[in-house]
Amino acid sequence: MSGLRERWRLKAMRAIQECALDLFDERGFAAVTIEEIAAAAEVSPSSVYRYFGTKEGIVVADEFDRMSLEALKDLLDPGDPIGSLLRAVRAYESAPDTSGSEEAGEGPQAETGPWRRVRYFFAEPSVRVAVCANLDRASQRIAPLIAATSELTETQARVTTNALVFGYFAALEQWYLDGGSRPIADFVEEGLRPLRSVWPSSDHEHPA
Repeated sequence: MSGLRERWRLKAMRAIQECALDLFDERGFAAVTIEEIAAAAEVSPSSVYRYFGTKEGIVVADEFDRMSLEALKDLLDPGDPIGSLLRAVRAYESAPDTSGSEEAGEGPQAETGPWRRVRYFFAEPSVRVAVCANLDRASQRIAPLIAATSELTETQARVTTNALVFGYFAALEQWYLDGGSRPIADFVEEGLRPLRSVWPSSDHEHPA
């Protein structure tokens, strides 16, 4: 039953997130309230707060935040975390769009795909702060795994993991600034290339 409840919870969270994005796209992020999001999603405001905490949390929430340590270990190759990240990014980009939005804003990918949510990371300062807080938590979870399974010291693992996580964010911002016309993975692969001296590719992720 716990697995069924978790699937139901994730489905509810995705539905709320899509309703929120519909409202943000239509009226602007600042103009929408939690109560209006709850009404559109046909849930109580307390449910929205319980799932996401804040309006910014609705935008930044993803499956990684709720991933257990065991699931994280399965996802992450400590010897090649760049490769692990690239695989996750490509899976995210290839996932079918379920928004149904036809007027999601400006930009070549504004109507569908990652652009619809990710653009708020950089268009709204409060969302950017929330994203950076999420990235910091992610780095704190990943660094011990890197340190435990590599030749890096704890300090080196912490520094390089922050370079990985926030380097990803910088690559994502460049993708946004370029208008989202090419895959996110292209920017991530290019941007993180200097870190290959720390983590050589284990599966030929190097570009030609």
